[in-house]
Amino acid sequence: MYFTGFADEAARDLATQIKATKEIGWTRISARGVNGSNIHELPEDEFNTVADQLDDAGITIPEFGSLIGNWGKAITTDFDLTLAEIDRAIPRMKRTGHRYHSHHVLRPRALGQRATRRRTLPPLARNCHPLRRRRSNCRTRELHELGRLLPQHTLRLVEEVPGLKLIFDTANPVFQMDRSKPQADGGFPWQDPLEFYHAVREHIIHVHIKDCTNPPAGETEPTEYTLPGEGQAKVREILTELKNSGYDGGLAIEPHVATVFHAVDGAEPDWDQCYNSYVEYGKAFEQLCHELNI
Repeated sequence: MYFTGFADEAARDLATQIKATKEIGWTRISARGVNGSNIHELPEDEFNTVADQLDDAGITIPEFGSLIGNWGKAITTDFDLTLAEIDRAIPRMKRTGHRYHSHHVLRPRALGQRATRRRTLPPLARNCHPLRRRRSNCRTRELHELGRLLPQHTLRLVEEVPGLKLIFDTANPVFQMDRSKPQADGGFPWQDPLEFYHAVREHIIHVHIKDCTNPPAGETEPTEYTLPGEGQAKVREILTELKNSGYDGGLAIEPHVATVFHAVDGAEPDWDQCYNSYVEYGKAFEQLCHELNI
């Protein structure tokens, strides 16, 4: 296994992201936000400067956290926007030696289980095929980061798109309802991360490490994001399962402790706090892996 992380949670500028990565003792960054933009949205000359900075620092990029089909899009978003993102992303992945680009499926908003399956899965599957055609001549691979679908829907998507593999985010199930189970007094129960992992594990080739607690009643965001192993994402159990299964892929920290990447309240984070918490998170994750003999 190897360690990487979304260093845009430590800083906006690449130089400070590199500094945080080296302070933890790592040599990899999961590229996403760089200098205030997604890496595939940077002007060409700025991207070339970024690529040279990474080379000079000896930092490699195993994962490209793209905007393709992410949380900011709806199923009705003009798909030409996505195709343009793909066409910008692939040559930049090749330049920086990325192995994967990751994307969410387009998250259904306020849809029930049946509506989600009927209205979301078929267009998602169709929209994944252009990605496959475009990357067929380069050594890249598209991955779906599990989002608000249930395990059975995620497996259906994998079946519909041959070759599609999964990123397992340990925390995402913690704040997604399990509408396949009976409702109780408080509504549907929350998904179980370990149960979700068991259902899809044969398709997982990359893992995001995040931990949090269930949202309060009536809310959709976690009560808090925590250090790995201190929340309800069953990080210890999932890491143990990965080790026992012989998993040898990446483990990418995505802390969300000091800042949530997709927060929309417009508040400027305390970047000193973000930097310090990112480094702390990386070292805490290393310690956890040491305890588990990973």
